[in-house]
Amino acid sequence: MPWFQLTFQAGVAQDLTVAGSPMAQRLLDKTKWIASNIENLRHEPIGDLPGLHKYAVADWRIFYEILRGESLVNIHAIVHKSTLQR
Repeated sequence: MPWFQLTFQAGVAQDLTVAGSPMAQRLLDKTKWIASNIENLRHEPIGDLPGLHKYAVADWRIFYEILRGESLVNIHAIVHKSTLQR
């Protein structure tokens, strides 16, 4: 089973800066893991944003889109859960 390639939206670099170095590395590693396990995961959809999914890593959320035809995982944002509206 091939890995999906990763792409990152421009704002993700700033998101990772906020996370700090150790957590930023953990989050980047998790994006690679998601891409390598795309077919084995149950992707949690986001109700009001069709096509987007989220994955939790500690208190952080990775928001991503799966483009199966292109074998691509597009990371849209990585944010701390405290910044999300309820």
